[in-house]
Amino acid sequence: MENWVERVIMKYNICPFARQEVMRDSIRYQVIEKKKLDHVLTVLIDECQFLDAHPQLETTLFILPQGFEGFYLYLDLVDIANDLLIEQGYEGVYQLASFHPDYCFDGEPQDSAANYTNRAPYPTLHIIREESMEKALAQYNDPESIPERNIAFAERKGSEFFVKLLQSCKQ
Repeated sequence: MENWVERVIMKYNICPFARQEVMRDSIRYQVIEKKKLDHVLTVLIDECQFLDAHPQLETTLFILPQGFEGFYLYLDLVDIANDLLIEQGYEGVYQLASFHPDYCFDGEPQDSAANYTNRAPYPTLHIIREESMEKALAQYNDPESIPERNIAFAERKGSEFFVKLLQSCKQ
């Protein structure tokens, strides 16, 4: 996943905040080998507690290489995980961003290049510190334009470009 962050997210400025965190070495990459939903959710809360205890780490990419390959099953996980964060008192502390190899925006065709702004080599939950995100967004000129800029870029490059790029990130 570090390949994906460096070769996609940073290189093409998909997230304008990623470069700083890569340079600071403040991104934690956690590969979760568990496949059962209840195990994954337990490890997710453990990861939030780990971030609580390690404020020098900005964020975690919570990578699920097996068990959530189906996009709709993954979306169920995202919904349950968001509810669990609230239940565990993490509302306003952490938020989840979601990435999946088959990510598809509502109303977009599956093969639309726009979907690649949220596609990753593996199903991934990005655990983000809300306070840090608010500070970063406050210092960024026109943060609302980021998604539109990314979609326009993806459409210029086309789906075939991203298929090859994501495949190369798995190696």
